Amino acid sequence: MKKSIVLLVCAAGAWTLGAAGASFSGLDLHLGNLYRLSNAESRSISPENFTGEKGKGGMATKGTGAGPARELGQGWKVSPSVRIKGRSTFTLADIQGPGCIQSIWMTPTGNWRWSILRFYWDGEKKPSVECPVGDFFACGWGKYCQISSLAVCVNPGSAFNCYWPMPFRKSARITLENLDDKPMTLYYQINYALAEVPKDAAYFHAQFRRMDPVPYKQVYTILDGVKGRGHYVGTYLAWESHAAGWWGEGEIKFYIDGDKKFPTICGTGTEDYFCGSYGFVTRGSDGKERYTEFTTPYSGMPQVIRPDGLYQSQQRFGLYRWHIPDPIRFRKDLRVTIQALGWRSGGRYLPLQDDIASVAYWYQTEPHAKFPPLPSKDDLELK
Repeated sequence: MKKSIVLLVCAAGAWTLGAAGASFSGLDLHLGNLYRLSNAESRSISPENFTGEKGKGGMATKGTGAGPARELGQGWKVSPSVRIKGRSTFTLADIQGPGCIQSIWMTPTGNWRWSILRFYWDGEKKPSVECPVGDFFACGWGKYCQISSLAVCVNPGSAFNCYWPMPFRKSARITLENLDDKPMTLYYQINYALAEVPKDAAYFHAQFRRMDPVPYKQVYTILDGVKGRGHYVGTYLAWESHAAGWWGEGEIKFYIDGDKKFPTICGTGTEDYFCGSYGFVTRGSDGKERYTEFTTPYSGMPQVIRPDGLYQSQQRFGLYRWHIPDPIRFRKDLRVTIQALGWRSGGRYLPLQDDIASVAYWYQTEPHAKFPPLPSKDDLELK
């Protein structure tokens, strides 16, 4: 009996993504309570139903599928996708609440660093999420990599899936800005439920940063300036090594509620934070040691881009860590940093000057502090 109870609790903690513990009026369904009925109303926005209104799906008479459907007509996949012009912003969703976004699927073409996702809650003027689409879905290097995690899945051939629950009380607006001069094609679906949201439900946030290179003897800041009450739930890093040798000796540090010089939480190394060990290295059947990609529910290094002997001269890594069973709570403020650290002669640490981009994911009360400006188009570009 005890074993069954433990498994049920673990399942509940996983499928609610470490939320504050409150019930979302049936919105937080997981394997432990999937059988329970709810008054929530299911809705979905896609190019076949831009508003998500009840009974309004598949009504298009023109769209990107109008040509193939010309002999079949309305209801036969007339509008499965949208084309977003260069240097323009498209509104993916504009929802009136209360409710909760439950999953997002999309397949963006073009340059993933030049496609910027923004989420706005309850009519706010500044977004709570501002991030290149590839980095948001843990694919920061503009190339597909397969990811199997609870919060983000990336599936063949370029299918981005997000399962972070995103409650809102009044409204939710999601936009995608195409910074490129070229148009892009986007298939997408945003699944949500309309239902009452409890008082202690916090709002989802995600913030992108990049530093290329990290200045010598300086730490890389993943997140800073957060004010309010909430919990930190995830980190994605796109890391390019600029030196020979191991690059992951650096410690991640969480400065919580007034911490100044020293943090409350200090990790023991980069690979340790991402739940690996000893440089993510394993030995193959040929006796050679190699970086080893992996993807798990809470952590992974799903992407290792190796030098090709020509223009791809640097090693690049994509890493994620979801704090789903272990969210990092804060009451007043939060700052998160990581060191870029390797080795030099004599068994000494070497401060590195690598190219690091990051996404921080967290929930907090509103209003949130102003985000730093998004890097320019040139500074977003992968070089």
